[in-house]
Amino acid sequence: MTFSLIPPDAHFAVAAALFAIALFGFWAEKQAWGRVLTGAVWVLLLAILASNVGLIPKSADFYNLVFSYFVPVLIPLFLLRADVRKIIAESGRVGVAFLLAAVGSALGAIIAVSFIDLGAKEAELAGIFTATYVGGSVNYAALIQATGFDDASVISAATAVDSLMSAVFLAVIALMPASKWLLERFAQRDHSAIDTAGDLGINDGRAEQAARDKNTISAFSLCAAIVFSISVVALSDGLIAFLQHSFEGSNFKPLRYIFITLFSVLPATFAPKTMQSLRGGEEIGLILAFVFFAAICAGADVFALIGTAPILLLFVVVLLVIHGLVVFGGAYLINWLLRILSKKSDSAQLSLPELIIASNAAILGATTAPALAMARGWPALVTPGILVGVAGYIIGTPLGILVVSLLSK
Repeated sequence: MTFSLIPPDAHFAVAAALFAIALFGFWAEKQAWGRVLTGAVWVLLLAILASNVGLIPKSADFYNLVFSYFVPVLIPLFLLRADVRKIIAESGRVGVAFLLAAVGSALGAIIAVSFIDLGAKEAELAGIFTATYVGGSVNYAALIQATGFDDASVISAATAVDSLMSAVFLAVIALMPASKWLLERFAQRDHSAIDTAGDLGINDGRAEQAARDKNTISAFSLCAAIVFSISVVALSDGLIAFLQHSFEGSNFKPLRYIFITLFSVLPATFAPKTMQSLRGGEEIGLILAFVFFAAICAGADVFALIGTAPILLLFVVVLLVIHGLVVFGGAYLINWLLRILSKKSDSAQLSLPELIIASNAAILGATTAPALAMARGWPALVTPGILVGVAGYIIGTPLGILVVSLLSK
């Protein structure tokens, strides 16, 4: 076991370290030098550094707690203002971007295999990485089982590569909006979704008071937001348990985030004023998201990876490069064609934030996409990011199996 200053079984110390890394991220983005990278990226980099120099462990029970409990709870907190009626147009464009992302991942795996020899099991490995880079870790595990891949050492190396490159990829796409040149290559659109007095249905002289009230966070509103979030997860898990019991032999567990999203957006859509009163919920969600980022990156063992899996590392680098070219290059061409075909194509063109969130949802799954959207100040893209991420859970495994089938011929 790798030595770390904080032992893996020192649960409170590990928790304190992750929350301290998150706190550093919030503090750094308030500094002139820190705004260049944003708080989310500082969290990613600091967590990788801390785990690889031995300050925090690379695996710990508290990390599993973060993945199992923090992640499902932070989703409803991000969806408190997710009025579906206002985001249908946004999710439509993100859906198109996600299709590009899924194609990019599959094409990247196929092209990477043609250049890099992964051995006798290269078709299975290509399928596994296709699945995980369309739907996340849920599909990663499903493809390993579906293909009967039983080489534990290769699986361990592939997991390390996936953890490291996912963290690096997340850092890269989180930095992309800092480039004015990149932003100008795509459609310009505001994804901040800041409520106005008009959005609240307020006229006359109450607008100023409403603006003050909207920014007031109380113990009541914080507690109400937490109760709502935990209740949504409990209701979703209860429904899955009921369906599992009612239809024996069926597996409804992959639908968990669909139900969580559904039970979150229904009240946000049909009772928007009530949900907007749960002030402070998004801030709690953002804190949990930063801790989640830190837990993800803590497992990226840079030194072991360089020594044991350079071929796999090169394979994933090629895959992700192709993925990026298809997503961002393909979107650029789509926008160009739309401009040629119609003078009124602005609403259909894709923006850089939409592409980033769709790419994030494909490579890292439905959980990090909304977290990144909030961290970058794009709350309008939270629900679309979850929706396309959940779609990735559904299509990732079949697409991975298709890649295995194509490369096995």
